[in-house]
Amino acid sequence: MITMTGRAIRRWWPLFVLPTCFAFALGFVVPLVMGIYLSFTEFTTITDAEFVGLKNYVRAFQDPDFLHALLFTLAFTIVTTILINVAAFFVAYMFTKAMRGAKLFRSVFFMPNLIGGIVLGYIWQLLLNGVLAHWNISLTYHAKYGFIGMVILVCWQQIGYMMVIYIAGLQNVPGDVIEAASVDGATSKQILWSITIPLMMPSITVCSFLTVTNGFKLFDQNLALTNGAPSNTSEMLALNIYRTFYGRAGFEGVGQAKAVMFFILVALIAIIQNKLTTSKEVQA
Repeated sequence: MITMTGRAIRRWWPLFVLPTCFAFALGFVVPLVMGIYLSFTEFTTITDAEFVGLKNYVRAFQDPDFLHALLFTLAFTIVTTILINVAAFFVAYMFTKAMRGAKLFRSVFFMPNLIGGIVLGYIWQLLLNGVLAHWNISLTYHAKYGFIGMVILVCWQQIGYMMVIYIAGLQNVPGDVIEAASVDGATSKQILWSITIPLMMPSITVCSFLTVTNGFKLFDQNLALTNGAPSNTSEMLALNIYRTFYGRAGFEGVGQAKAVMFFILVALIAIIQNKLTTSKEVQA
């Protein structure tokens, strides 16, 4: 039997759905379609776009800085995804145990996520350069130091956020399952690897998805910490696209082509990663 509320929803749902659909189309679908179109053109403004086919994509692949930024970003994403998720899971696992001041420590670990990336970049630039100064080294001397600095910065910023997600997942693990395993003689290590982690896969899926996409999209921390120095060797994809589009006259179409390829790359990797982790999820 359909209630009055159900009949009202069936009658008036377009009134509530259409504004959201309109905003989504205006803010996402239209810019996406226009961006794809502009990647096949040479332009300085939308009105003077001239179709040139695949020329922009060819020029993008001929740019050695773009290819280096791609490999640099890929390595950075792999390293940070592993470090952030392992550390966040470990911290969450510790904080779900009975310990004094657990709530205070959770807040402290989460606080770095509330600070803007540009501010964090400049703060950590001062800190790291101050430490490296003892060896007459700077973050801008070699891409290796910039890479390590960005890994430290991003891990410090994101571990607390992922920790909160992992804590929520750990608290949803059925206690009776763990108790039954303990009664059957399972050790803490066996419970962790055979019960807790498999039942935590939904949280692992979410956290790994966020860390992968955040790693590829990193921009403001890269800009503030190293600005691509030296000679663009610590430049990541987002910063490379920004500089191509805004810093090189006549390369707007090339920058747009890079942005389209960037979007496709991140989407494909995120979908594959999501499929792999989702396939390992089990029902409690």
